Parts: sequence; C-alpha cells; structure tokens
Amino acid sequence: MDANKAIQYMLVSAFAFACMNSAVKYLVDMSAFQIVFFRSIGTVFLTYAYLYKKKIPAFGNNKKSLTLRSFVGVISMILFFMSTKYIPIGTAVSLRYLAPIFAAIFSIFLLKETIKHWQWLFFFIAFMGVLVLKGLDTELDNYGLLLAVASAVFSGLVFITISKIGKSEHPVVVVHYFMFISAIVGGLLSIPNWTNPEGWWEWFLLCSLGFFGYFGQVFLTKAFQVASTNLVAPLNYLEVIFTVFAGMLLFDEVYTLWSIVGILLIMLGLALNFWYKSKLQD
Repeated sequence: MDANKAIQYMLVSAFAFACMNSAVKYLVDMSAFQIVFFRSIGTVFLTYAYLYKKKIPAFGNNKKSLTLRSFVGVISMILFFMSTKYIPIGTAVSLRYLAPIFAAIFSIFLLKETIKHWQWLFFFIAFMGVLVLKGLDTELDNYGLLLAVASAVFSGLVFITISKIGKSEHPVVVVHYFMFISAIVGGLLSIPNWTNPEGWWEWFLLCSLGFFGYFGQVFLTKAFQVASTNLVAPLNYLEVIFTVFAGMLLFDEVYTLWSIVGILLIMLGLALNFWYKSKLQD
C-alpha cells in the first residue's frame, strides 16, 4: 500500500473534477443537454483510444446492463448540470454525494441486502444536512435543490447497475459505453436548444469537460489501486471542498452559515457510514 501516492492521485482527481464543475458553472447559459454532449464526446475519444490500444472490445458483452447503467447515468448527469444553474456549484456537488445512501436503500429491494441500525442514523445525519439546506438557507433555490437530489437518486441507481455488472466488464468499457450513449442522448436533445459558443474561451471550456472528467476518473481509479478503500474513499470529498472554493473565487458564490452547516452534515453522515461499513468488513 502506497498512502502518499494515493493522496497525490486523489488530489489530482479532486482538482480535475473541480475544474470540470467550474467549467460547467461558467457555461450556465448553455442547455444541460449541450453540456452533456460535450462532456461525453470528449471522454469517448479518450476511452476509445485506450480500449483500442489495449485491444479490448469497446462495447463489452453485457449490453442490456451496460445500456441500463448508461441511461440512468445520463439522466443523473442531466439533472446535475441543470441544478448548477440554480444553486451554488459546491452545494450541487455535495448533494450529489447523497448517491450512496439512495444506493443502499435501493439495494434493500433490488439486491436483498440489509442496512444496520447505525447506518440509518448516519443516513439521518446526512438527510438533516439536506433539510438544513432547504429549510434554513433561505437563499437556496428549492427547484435547484430538488434537481440535485433527483440527480443523486439516479446516481444511486447507477451504483446498483454497476453492482449487477460486477467484474464481467472492464471498467473503461463501462465508462466508454456510458459516455457513448450520453453523447448520443445529449447531442439529440441539444439540437432544439443549441447555443453557439462565443469565442475560443467557451469552445475551450466545452472541450475541456471530457478531458477533466476522464482524468478525474483515471486518477480516482489509480488511487483505489495503490491503497486501501478505507484511506482513499474519504479523500473523495476533497472534490466538494475544492469546488466550494472555486465557486467563491471564480463566481462570487456566497455560502451562508446554514449552507456550510448543511454541506458539513451531509459529508459527516456519509463519512461515518463509510467508516462503519469498513469496520464491518475488517
């Protein structure tokens, strides 16, 4: 186990995802469908190049499960990008991190798994964070909050479908399939809502979405490969911290005291749940 390398990889991953989130926020005047298209098409080229080099079939074997994973994933992505138009980007990212909770709840019905009593307490703490954001942060747009939570629900379904796929498919194949279908869906839906990018800067930001998203995922994977999940997973919340600071510095976003409390409660509940699960597996 190489803890130092894992931390370095997670810093790069969190920074890359924060850059992608910031680019999305800057492109707020474009439709979410158009952003999905550019986010996906950029990654498709990179994943295909990797699979071609490694001589791995690009579209896998379990096409039904891969298609289902891709469609719930693209719905989650669209809802998340839509939410960033109404609420601060850091808040949207923190709400998206509720996905493991929804995945755990879905697993009860779809995978016949059980949830321990302590986990329900930790889920309650995280949802208290959502209630604080909704009820006490009067400056937060409720529609944007609803979109972000809905995005987390569908992201939770992504976890379930990936669990069903298991190790039958190469991880890059799963990402490639997802990005390929997302590019098609985003491209078709963006046709009636197309906005021509203004100048080289907007073109650069659009093209950077796939780049940052791909490398964020690559370094996240690398971190899990060189160190234990117990060490790496909590560092994933660096994305929230980096994105919050980016929102304040680049977009003059204001986070009220209650919004900070809400975000911290969400992160605390999720971190405690992960810690508890890791203890059960020891």
